[in-house]
Amino acid sequence: MTPTFRDDEAMIIDQIARFAEKTLAPQAARIDEEGQFATIHLDALAEMGILGMNLPEEYGGVGLSGPALYRAVELIAGACGSTASMLTAHFLATDSLLLGGDEALKKRYLPAAAERRMLGAFALTEPEAGSNPADMRSHAVAEDGGYRLKGSKCFISNAGAADFLVVYAKTDRSAGARGVSAFVVEPKTTEGIEIGPNEKTMGLRGGHVFSLSLDCHVPAENLLGAEGTGFRTAMKVLDNGRIEVAAQATGIAEAALEAAVAYAKERKVGGHAIADFQGLQWMLADMATDLAAARALAYQAAEKRGTGQRYSRESAFAKLYASEAAWRIADRALQIHGGYGYTCDFPLERYLRDLRIFRIYEGSSEIQRTIIARDLLS
Repeated sequence: MTPTFRDDEAMIIDQIARFAEKTLAPQAARIDEEGQFATIHLDALAEMGILGMNLPEEYGGVGLSGPALYRAVELIAGACGSTASMLTAHFLATDSLLLGGDEALKKRYLPAAAERRMLGAFALTEPEAGSNPADMRSHAVAEDGGYRLKGSKCFISNAGAADFLVVYAKTDRSAGARGVSAFVVEPKTTEGIEIGPNEKTMGLRGGHVFSLSLDCHVPAENLLGAEGTGFRTAMKVLDNGRIEVAAQATGIAEAALEAAVAYAKERKVGGHAIADFQGLQWMLADMATDLAAARALAYQAAEKRGTGQRYSRESAFAKLYASEAAWRIADRALQIHGGYGYTCDFPLERYLRDLRIFRIYEGSSEIQRTIIARDLLS
C-alpha cells in the first residue's frame, strides 16, 4: 500500500529526504567508524521539527500521522541508522509521557523535548528482565513526599546524554505486571544515579547505549500516571516503537537494495553487466518483493497508530517481518557486491551490522511470534 500524506506532511518528508541525502548519509560511515554519538545532529533535527514529529501541536510537535512518521523515520535510517536509533529512543520517552502522563508532566517535558531543550531516554530493560519486563527488580517505595527509586537498567539508548529518563519500576513487588509504575527522572540534577560507559556494540555504533544504577529520590509529581499503570503504558509505547523499528529496518533495506541495483548495472563479467544475468535478476526481484511486503505490513500498523484502535498484533507483524526481511535483503545485497561488499569501502557490511539488533530489541522476533500467536488463540 502507498499512503496519502497531507500537504504539510509531504513537505516535511521532502525536507527530511534532502537532509538525509545531503547531511546524514555523507557522515554515517564516520559516525560508525569513530563511534561518535549521533546527538551531533540534534540541533539540525530540532530545527526541522523532527524531534517532535510524534507529538501533537499542542505540545510543540508537528502532529504527523502514523504513516508519515513511519516514512520520515525510514528516510533517516536509510541515511544513518545510528541517528534513527537515537531519535526513536527519544520518541519512546516522549511517547511514555504522551500516553501515560498527566497534563502537568506533558506541559513540563514535551515542548522542551520537541525543541531540543531536553533529550529523553526510555529505561525499561534490566539485566534479568529483557523479554519479560514484568520480571523487573527495580522498585520504588514511598519516601518524604515522593519515592526512593532503586535498581539497575541496561541497554538504555541516549541515557548518557539524556535530560530526562522515563524509568519503569515496581511500586508493588508482589503484583507482577500490575505492580509496575513509571517515573520521570532528571539524571543531570538528581543524586544517586550512576550511568555506565557507552556499551561497545556490533552496529548502530553512533546510537549509544548505557547501563544505569539507581538509588535516588523522585518527587511524587514525577510519577507517570497512577501507581500500577506503568506496564500498560510501556506496552502501548512499544506498539509505537515496533513500527519505528520496522521503519528503521526497511529504510536500511531500501538503501541496500538501491546499492545492489546500482552495482549490478556497473559491474561487468565477461563483457556483460551482472544485471544481465537471470539468476541475479531473480535475487533483486526477491529483495524488492520482501521490501514491499515489509512496508505494507508496517503501513497497516501505522494507519492505526493514534486512532484509538488496538494494533498490538499489527505492530508485531510489522516488526517481525521487517526486521527479518531487511536482513535477507542486505545479505543478498552484500552477496551481489562479492568480495567488495565485505570491505568497509562499501556500506553493506555496516548495513548488516546495524540491522542485526532489530531482531532483538523492543521485543525479539520470538516475542513477536508469541504476541501474534496469543492474539490468534485468544
